[in-house]
Amino acid sequence: MAGKEVMPIDSVIVSIRGHRVIPASDLARIYGVETRTLNQAVKRNQEKFPSDFMFQMTRIEAETLIRSRSQTVILKRGQNVKYLPYVFTEHGAIMAANVLNSPHAINMSVFVVRAFVRLRHTIITHKELAAKLRELERKVVSHDGHIKSLFDAIRQLMEPPATKSRRIGFKS
Repeated sequence: MAGKEVMPIDSVIVSIRGHRVIPASDLARIYGVETRTLNQAVKRNQEKFPSDFMFQMTRIEAETLIRSRSQTVILKRGQNVKYLPYVFTEHGAIMAANVLNSPHAINMSVFVVRAFVRLRHTIITHKELAAKLRELERKVVSHDGHIKSLFDAIRQLMEPPATKSRRIGFKS
């Protein structure tokens, strides 16, 4: 590939079947090779790619991914999914760089790993933030009852005291 462009790696990581993965076409672009070259290298080294490193998308997953990246919802002629694409997990992406055995792929694998690490850190941060938000919400809800009773007490104190009228005269 002539003009090797730097691609934002974080943007190509997608979630499929509960795994964070990079589609083969995007990984090939990152590593500076054609998708078919990546696929051939993987096929020659299948024993290095167990199912937790790489798997093939279903037709529905592939079409959904294409539609989510496309401005148009209807696929045009020639853009339908002919071959079900592969996707690579973090470990699979590293292994792919090793089987490609090109200096560019090996250098770029560092950026791929860092993108996965950033994504994992972001997810953990969001989970921690969500937990803190739930705790704060729980406290606010419990405080609401206390604040309401405080306002009720203040209102009672603001009401003028009920005075009993005293009868005029001598009491025996």
